[in-house]
Amino acid sequence: MNMRSIVVGTAGHIDHGKSSLVLALTGTDPDRWKEEKDRGITIDLGFAHFEHEGVNVAFVDVPGHEKFVRNMLAGAGGIDAVMLVVAADESVMPQTREHFEICRLLQVKAGLVALTKADLVDDDTAQLCRLEVRDLVKGSFLEGAPVVAVSSRTGAGLDGLRRELAATAMKVPQRPADGVARLPIDRAFSMRGFGTVVTGTLVSGAVEPDDTLALLPAGRTTKVRGMQVHGRAADAARAGQRTAVNVAGLEVGDVSRGDVLCAPGAFEPGRRADLQVEMLAAAPPLKHGSRVRFHQGTSELLGRVSIALDSRYVRIRFEKPAVLTRGDRFILRAYSPPATIGGGTVLDPQPPRGAVRTSAARARFDRLAADVTPGAAVMAFIEEKGIAGLPRESLISRAGLSPSISAVVAGELTSTGQVTAVGNSLVASSVVDERADALVKTVAAYHQAEPLAPGIAREEARTRLFEHAAPDLFEQVVMRLECEGRLVARDTLAAAGRTMSLSGDETRAREALQSAFKVSGLAPPDARTAASAAGVDEAVSERMLKLLIREKVLVRLDQLLFHADALERLKSDVRARKSAGDPRLDVAVFKERYGISRKFAIPLLEYLDRERVTRRVGDGRVIL
Repeated sequence: MNMRSIVVGTAGHIDHGKSSLVLALTGTDPDRWKEEKDRGITIDLGFAHFEHEGVNVAFVDVPGHEKFVRNMLAGAGGIDAVMLVVAADESVMPQTREHFEICRLLQVKAGLVALTKADLVDDDTAQLCRLEVRDLVKGSFLEGAPVVAVSSRTGAGLDGLRRELAATAMKVPQRPADGVARLPIDRAFSMRGFGTVVTGTLVSGAVEPDDTLALLPAGRTTKVRGMQVHGRAADAARAGQRTAVNVAGLEVGDVSRGDVLCAPGAFEPGRRADLQVEMLAAAPPLKHGSRVRFHQGTSELLGRVSIALDSRYVRIRFEKPAVLTRGDRFILRAYSPPATIGGGTVLDPQPPRGAVRTSAARARFDRLAADVTPGAAVMAFIEEKGIAGLPRESLISRAGLSPSISAVVAGELTSTGQVTAVGNSLVASSVVDERADALVKTVAAYHQAEPLAPGIAREEARTRLFEHAAPDLFEQVVMRLECEGRLVARDTLAAAGRTMSLSGDETRAREALQSAFKVSGLAPPDARTAASAAGVDEAVSERMLKLLIREKVLVRLDQLLFHADALERLKSDVRARKSAGDPRLDVAVFKERYGISRKFAIPLLEYLDRERVTRRVGDGRVIL
């Protein structure tokens, strides 16, 4: 049976003893840097863990100083629970409040409070501190959570705190194991003999040796050489575990905090996202066009916000690509001076272009924010894609669904008729219906414009109505319309039940025109002259000539029309010349032999070349 794991983030004011408490609990000093030792404060993230009765509790120790809140946020993004550390001799302080609000905005669901330095205060002071803590967390996820008094110096209360942490771990839902691998990177370093190692909390999926992963947003691929989980060599890492991955083909300089290791193709970096935002009560209103700091996972990105008609909704345009999916929690901080102002949820990591301060945009935001089932947001994304359809992989990268849930959602939408599956894409059935009706109308209009044509060419119909459609949608719609008895599909598309017949005048015109071209042989008249000579109306002549071309009675060479019989006789005659021992042919000889001008000779010779009867060599030709 796998050991249950939980990642706990420390939170609290500077010098309230977070790192000392982690050291006392685990025996590992989370302060890694000389400057941290010299200054006695945590500057960057530290990591440690302990085991208790089948539970592995991993700590991400974060800095408490206000200057290093950005580092705190990099650690808070991957935690399952928080240990809010409050010094009994100082009680609640500014960074206590800010860290607590950050955890609340990130929707951390579980945690407890550790009252440190309990050995330095009397019972009355400790009780007053408890009251202030309870007032701070009232109405939040920490209301009613254990408040444990401890002393890192004497060890008092540590065993009780370990038990409470293990109990908290048993209450926290385990992260889904069937998600796609996603590891936001918080550290990268080089180990002698191993190469580059990256660390982070695996927020979804699993990673195993020899897996191929993508490094985003750079788009590079790497292979997993080996890994550690909670400081020990492991054959696999599962969602929710602190993980170190030895990666091949990457230098330390190729990797930055905030990058993401993930399954190839699972996520698509983007430059904008639609957000639902909750502002802190004490924060100034967010202004349209303002520059902000966006924190998600281990990343910090700069961007500018566009405020929708409803100020709860924001579109952010990032200065660098972001690796996000629907449902991701984030924190917003003011650009300058940096201060936490709010947080929220990613509604759409790949929104379409367009204005956000419109009633239509507001309705779209409301629809995405009101999503009560995964299928509702997916349906919105599918409808927006129109005939192009939504690739199935976007159910993971854009909608934030696991592979198993995405398959269920796609199945439900198709079985209820809301969506049509087209190859690897999903197209709204309403869009398919509209395009099917449009195709029927297009065919009918073509028949009206070309009453003697058998139907519209398939490629012409596809280009008109399906040029940007999902692959195979055109053929799928044609097959459907044929099954419904609305179209007849051959080389052309025709309306079902349509018959084509010529009137008496048209029949006479057709015969007169084909006869005129047949008699003229290799020196045919132009279309207008032929119509006049045959006594045929010009409009009727145009229709009949198109019909004769489609019937292959006439052949167009450049701007000239030749009777097919005349061309067949020409090919036979030229081949006979070679059999008679005369294999060469030039323009002058050709003109003289057939009694035609250069106007007719050149197109005919080029025709013979195309038909592989002759081949041009210099100024002349050889008969093949």
